[in-house]
Amino acid sequence: MPRQTLTSSAVAGVTMVTAGSMIANIASYLLHLPASRWLGPAGYGEFASLLAAQLVLAVPALALQTVVAREVVRGKGAHAVRLLGYRCAVIVAVAAMLLAPLVAWALDTGMLATFSALITAPVLVLLATEQGLLQGAARFGPLSVVLAAAGVAKVVPAVVVLAVGAGPGLALAASAVGTGLVALCARLFADSAITGESSTRIGVAAVLKASQVQLALIALSSMDLVIARIVLSNDDAGLYALGAVATKAAFWLPQAVGVVLYPRMANPAHSVQAIRSALVVLVGLGAVLVAAVAVAAPLVPLLVGDAYRPVQSLLWLFALHGACLAVLQGALLSAIAGERTHLAVIAWIGFAVEMTGMLTLASTIGQFIAVAVTVASSTALVASVLAVRSARRDAPRPI
Repeated sequence: MPRQTLTSSAVAGVTMVTAGSMIANIASYLLHLPASRWLGPAGYGEFASLLAAQLVLAVPALALQTVVAREVVRGKGAHAVRLLGYRCAVIVAVAAMLLAPLVAWALDTGMLATFSALITAPVLVLLATEQGLLQGAARFGPLSVVLAAAGVAKVVPAVVVLAVGAGPGLALAASAVGTGLVALCARLFADSAITGESSTRIGVAAVLKASQVQLALIALSSMDLVIARIVLSNDDAGLYALGAVATKAAFWLPQAVGVVLYPRMANPAHSVQAIRSALVVLVGLGAVLVAAVAVAAPLVPLLVGDAYRPVQSLLWLFALHGACLAVLQGALLSAIAGERTHLAVIAWIGFAVEMTGMLTLASTIGQFIAVAVTVASSTALVASVLAVRSARRDAPRPI
């Protein structure tokens, strides 16, 4: 296949997946607007904290999608990977039921609301199985539709339930139902995608290894907000949280690059070139996003008020933090694709260093984001170099 065809296909795939992801993310953000208004501070606090708990329990879903996509690239059939998905969903469902009382106690939330939030996690595992099938088969058009539909179906039922006066529990239950319906529809998209061998069994251990990689990335990209809440004053923590919006944008916007190039990363014959391409594109997109945030920063006080003016000059650093995390994500995805998940130790070390630095060295917003950028950039650099070297070492030698 000509190189130009591959390039055009990759660009088309990135465009489609980006569109689907953006719709899902916008829908997710919009959910918080009516929820905060209709539930009031106490109800919204319960709602938001349970969504955060749901995200942590859904880590196996993120890992499962990458494992399924990798196995599809290597010739596994739909039956084999779906059996893996079913086993993982059962494990996560049992964990959700066992953890629900503990989470309800720790977060001081209602049992119905807690169970409704956590039971969505195994549904997300089933959905991730179908998304992995589509990703591994490089069917990025249907994948983008599923991504968008999942975001909308998770939000719209919850908003409808909230609009009629129901509380967090019923809203979260409605969200779980919507997600389940999309998982069923996604199977129709994926059924015609896979023609590989179906009899080989895939162990759950592969998902556990990938899960710790995803968990390391989530920890490194999220815990700074928690530590800021502990160390900084309430006002400064709020300013840091606003700046972190730029971090999240720069982190999530290039996500489609890894999704699209991942199937090639999982193919030993193309892995080295795919990893290099992904890292180069992520660095380039990151630079563009950082420059765009720096140019747009003066608009922040106009959009959110003068109270947030102190963080205006630091927004480019927040964007740089997110861009570095996006590069790190690309390197870690390549580690999962090539079953080199030991590379996640780099992220775990970075996480430990970042937490230590923020708790002992940082006391201002500027110092906090400086620690975050320093750790993220150095971690991304080390992980990227090791990812390329490992892929080159494992590449098949020409005969």
